[in-house]
Amino acid sequence: MSQVNSLIRAHKFNVGDNAVYAGSGVGRIVSVETKELCGITQTFYRFQLYNSNISALVPIQNPEAKLRPIITKEQADEVVSIVRRKDVKIDKQTWNRRYREYMEKIKTGSVFEIAEVFRDLYILRGEKELSHGEKKMLELARGYLFRELQLSIGEENLRTEDDMVRYIEAT
Repeated sequence: MSQVNSLIRAHKFNVGDNAVYAGSGVGRIVSVETKELCGITQTFYRFQLYNSNISALVPIQNPEAKLRPIITKEQADEVVSIVRRKDVKIDKQTWNRRYREYMEKIKTGSVFEIAEVFRDLYILRGEKELSHGEKKMLELARGYLFRELQLSIGEENLRTEDDMVRYIEAT
């Protein structure tokens, strides 16, 4: 089973569970609600993003379309390995084409894809000045990775995003 498939599978969430909403970030299931929409009664998870007032309703019958569980400690180790790899060839295409490609990876919600975006932009930042859009994307990827790794590895190890970078850079 691939890394992505092992994360995106049918999953039953409970109120209080941490999860990742693809393209939006890490949050928590805060309630289960039943709503009538267009004459059809459906049940939803109410998902609340951390550090935000933004919430979403995710259908219980198909949560894997946008919602996945937080990665395990073992998967977090895989993510750190991806970010630590320095022997990767960075695509030197134009910044706007690279931006579109990286944004597609972020929108998947796959922590492994986001780790690649973070790594590539982090390496590229050492070689040249990033465009404004690339800088924002690096910060977005950094934030997504931080919160999920913090929940997977433990807050006692990762208190800040700088702690995460030091943790990843440690050999």
